[in-house]
Amino acid sequence: MTISGQSKKRILRYSIIIITIFLFTYIYNKKEYKTKIHPRDYQEIVKDGTLNVTTEYNPISFFVVGDTVAGFNYDLIQAFAHDKGLKVKMFPMMSFQQRLEGLLKGKYDVIANTNLVTTQLKNTVSFTIPIIFNREVLVQRKRTGKNDSTYIKSTLDLAGRTVYVVKGSPSIVRLQNLEEEIADSIHIKEMDKYGEEQLIDLVSHGVIDYAICHESIAKNCADSLSEIDIQRPISFTQIYAWAVNKQSPILLDSLNTWLETFIKSNKYKKIYLKYYKK
Repeated sequence: MTISGQSKKRILRYSIIIITIFLFTYIYNKKEYKTKIHPRDYQEIVKDGTLNVTTEYNPISFFVVGDTVAGFNYDLIQAFAHDKGLKVKMFPMMSFQQRLEGLLKGKYDVIANTNLVTTQLKNTVSFTIPIIFNREVLVQRKRTGKNDSTYIKSTLDLAGRTVYVVKGSPSIVRLQNLEEEIADSIHIKEMDKYGEEQLIDLVSHGVIDYAICHESIAKNCADSLSEIDIQRPISFTQIYAWAVNKQSPILLDSLNTWLETFIKSNKYKKIYLKYYKK
């Protein structure tokens, strides 16, 4: 299989991003030993003047183009911080589990990511009001012919197949429910060091056959990866929101109060259209 020059550049970019995030996390964790970290509420954040935010590096939430940092969640959290007179420190993490653990330990104040709201996670974190509505889709390669045995035509065809997801992703619960619905096993492989965009690239290059990703990210990647098929939803439209520590009720209230107003504004519409309605 030949990998195009553009794909090689994407893979190189991912490698640099992963190495940078690893080094950044290592340095940050070393500092943790010197400074006691605990979950903060809004008063402490205001006193410090800085909001610690974690998110996933992907073409929707947070990304870097040249010297420019952008992304839907990045723009949104920056707007909140600007209105509140705060600075933002961004901590991009590929692993959902690392973002969640960091929030629970107090390393981060907010997971500003399109987090799927589930009953299970509600027992662990506090969610803001809905920010967007999205669904999860199966990412596979396009059918090469009528006898293409790897092509999935319906969720029933997932029986006995191996599906890759980001480690700790809430989509695992959906796949487990799907196993019950089709009365057969689906082999779920969790990837710790890759985000959804990287899983989509692995599908495109034939390294893996199937991945589960947010439809918005899959659509964005499909613009440059003509080999992939994203036509099979595995969930209904679901609620996605930011998450804060349960020990930060005033921060949650501040975010919700701000979001209720901001989501109705033209500024929010411009940010939304910039990333979701290309």
